[in-house]
Amino acid sequence: MTKLKDKVNLENYTEKSWLEDGEYWYRQPGDGGRRRVESQVKKNKGRMFVNGKYVPKSHPLHKPGNFKSLDSVWSHEEIEKTSEGDVYAITNPAWPQWIKVGKASMTSDRCNGYQTSSPFRDYSVIATISSDDRHELEREMHRVFDHFSEERLNEWFKIDRVTAIKIFNMKVQENLNEA
Repeated sequence: MTKLKDKVNLENYTEKSWLEDGEYWYRQPGDGGRRRVESQVKKNKGRMFVNGKYVPKSHPLHKPGNFKSLDSVWSHEEIEKTSEGDVYAITNPAWPQWIKVGKASMTSDRCNGYQTSSPFRDYSVIATISSDDRHELEREMHRVFDHFSEERLNEWFKIDRVTAIKIFNMKVQENLNEA
């Protein structure tokens, strides 16, 4: 069993683990139950993590492994072929009056991509909607934002933050009413 410790950095799986009865154990967050580290290692071999966040097997771009971003797993073309995903609104304090409305397979992954262009890593997601067809929803949201904004530069809209959030909330409510 000591081979497990040689092969695996136990901190990747748990904060605290211990050797007992010849096996490594950890406390399960939540219920506090005792679990074998070895079984967690086996489970994680079939799981996908992007930038430390779990991606369920139901996600169309699921591929077992631990990746920094979706771009490190799939080509941009493969990612764009996937319809399922999110439409999001992001802001940056450098341009307080501007909101970007875009689409992504995973909003958190996309926002991390923006952070590389900002020395302060200060982009923030203010709203997001999941959709079976993110491409169509993005087009629809662009039409709505175009109507309410003072100005538009590609996917960036000069609109106040409260109005942008209200537009997203109205779309969420509309989706709930249709369901």
